[in-house]
Amino acid sequence: MAFPPERIICLTEETVETLYLLGEEKRIVGVSGYAVRPSRVRTEKPRVSAFTSANVSKILALEPDLVLTFSDLQAEIVATLIGEGVQVHAFKPSPEFSTWCEWLAALLGSRKPQSNWRSNSRQGSRRRRPRRETGHAARGFISRNGTGQ
Repeated sequence: MAFPPERIICLTEETVETLYLLGEEKRIVGVSGYAVRPSRVRTEKPRVSAFTSANVSKILALEPDLVLTFSDLQAEIVATLIGEGVQVHAFKPSPEFSTWCEWLAALLGSRKPQSNWRSNSRQGSRRRRPRRETGHAARGFISRNGTGQ
């Protein structure tokens, strides 16, 4: 994978919204049909998928460096794309939005999120107690500090 990735396809609305909040929308070359925030995404980016189905030939034509997914419900799409040689990253959502943004920023090689990312997010204004990590995160694959180490 090219680092940082310059041509990204987002198969869920969460990844689209987060990249826009991070100021990285220029890297997005395709989005899910469910992407509605920010509203301009509907006119700026081509739609390449629904949630559990995707137009694989359209995705391949966009020549992505990276495809971002967010759910195990997209496993068939992921398997097909990997079979075609596409780099795919499937996220398990973090219970805290700030951790999710920081981790994604690190993956993209961004220095830091835009100053307004927390105030613009749906979850950023709410304070939550961190939940105990389970699964991959508990085994150290994704750390709480968002570095992946």
